[in-house]
Amino acid sequence: MSQDKIIIFDTTLRDGEQSPGASMNLAEKLEVALALKDLGVDVIEAGFPIASPGDFEAVREIANTIHGPIICGLARCNPLDIDRAWEALKDNPKPRIHVFLATSAIHREFKLRMAKEEIVRRAVEGVKRAKGYCQDVEFSPEDAARTELDFLTEVVEKTIEAGATTINIPDTVGFAIPSQYGKVIAHLKKHVRGIERAVISVHCHNDLGLAVANSLEAVMEGAGQIECTINGIGERAGNAALEEIVMALKTRPDFFKVGTSINTKKILSTSRLVSHVTGIQVQRNKAVVGQNAFAHEAGIHQDGLLKERTTYEIMDPKDIGLAKTELVLGKHSGRHALKQRVEELGYHLDDKAFQTLFEEFKALADRKKEIYDADIEALAEARIHTGPSVWTLEAVTCNAGTGTIPSAVVALWDKDGNIVREASIGDGPIDAVFKTISKLTATQVTLKDFRLRSVSVGEDAQGEAHVEVEFQGKHLSARAVSTDIIEASALAFLQVINRVITRQAAVERIKPTAGLTET
Repeated sequence: MSQDKIIIFDTTLRDGEQSPGASMNLAEKLEVALALKDLGVDVIEAGFPIASPGDFEAVREIANTIHGPIICGLARCNPLDIDRAWEALKDNPKPRIHVFLATSAIHREFKLRMAKEEIVRRAVEGVKRAKGYCQDVEFSPEDAARTELDFLTEVVEKTIEAGATTINIPDTVGFAIPSQYGKVIAHLKKHVRGIERAVISVHCHNDLGLAVANSLEAVMEGAGQIECTINGIGERAGNAALEEIVMALKTRPDFFKVGTSINTKKILSTSRLVSHVTGIQVQRNKAVVGQNAFAHEAGIHQDGLLKERTTYEIMDPKDIGLAKTELVLGKHSGRHALKQRVEELGYHLDDKAFQTLFEEFKALADRKKEIYDADIEALAEARIHTGPSVWTLEAVTCNAGTGTIPSAVVALWDKDGNIVREASIGDGPIDAVFKTISKLTATQVTLKDFRLRSVSVGEDAQGEAHVEVEFQGKHLSARAVSTDIIEASALAFLQVINRVITRQAAVERIKPTAGLTET
């Protein structure tokens, strides 16, 4: 292989956000984008600007704010999409327009109802229109892994002639097997005239659990860019996981002989940020970033580790940013010490958000004897999540126990500064709290998931509540922390209610364009 560095193209904010329940607001997208910049990704696919006014605003804000990585916007091969993508990206010094059009027989027949000649014509026109706006243009033949090789070769060749500088070969439905997928890349390298003028990229889905394996096989055949997401989130079973790709290349340089520009010490903090923002929990046995990834219970393993770490650990936990939880701050710590620690943990807060966090930290220090990094992270993440608050919690109290009908009383402030109170009974205290909040806010949602976990250690640890609801066919989630799990639950549910109300108010302004698809 001629290249010595693989380009890491992160699509967490585009394909990753297509995971059910993973939608992010603008503040959350900006925080993730900043974390991706700190992580060292080469390309950030910020979104699909034509999808909605909200998506357009997010891509434009990221393009205007994040400088360093290439900022990419997705567009179908039609003028409206491409023009809209450029409008969002135009103020960034390193913009990329990523155009796509399906090429497989099944998509041609049943979705597009187009002949091969029409596909080629539209693909070429799309690339040329994008090229008229910027030099960096990526083209994806959607469902390439199921496209006939001769036709795929033709489309790739024609789009390179039209000006595409990156050619992405997506396994859109996760159908490919590594040896087969590698042969596709090898075939294109051998048979496409002018292939040396473009970077070959790969975008693999994980429906058969092979996204990472397929991506790495493509690297062996000469692919120069891998498209992936933090924690492997994405449509259906997700995408190739960035952390697994990067650490495979770092751990096995003897085999792959290529590296990346990723600051691996930022992997764990970025993984946790994306998990908290999207509400998609990382499974305990997830490779690289799972809770058990560096845990050893078997006695023979523990004995080996004590003698020599590399007997049972092929990666150094410190390389991904995993450090022992340490007591870092106390009630007498000042603003400067807290701000420095927040920044070291990878969070970017403006002055107003930090002031709120500092006040919450002081209040927490009065309630907790020991404050850990995880506590600071939880407070910082809560500041990122904060959006428009139509309702604010004043107080909550519950009555529950054996032989007692569970009940709750909740007091809320409305946006005009009025306080309202209501009481309800329920199937347990938290159910009663949720019913009371729904009644007070006149907002009915369907609860889809509710989880509680300890943020740090000790009997006075903060509890984190995660709530996911369905409203008019959309999944929305929120989370909150408190040393009182009832209060945390109420805050999380109220936060998701505020999101529902905000979404309702903007429903006419933000309408997705029909017929959107993925690569």
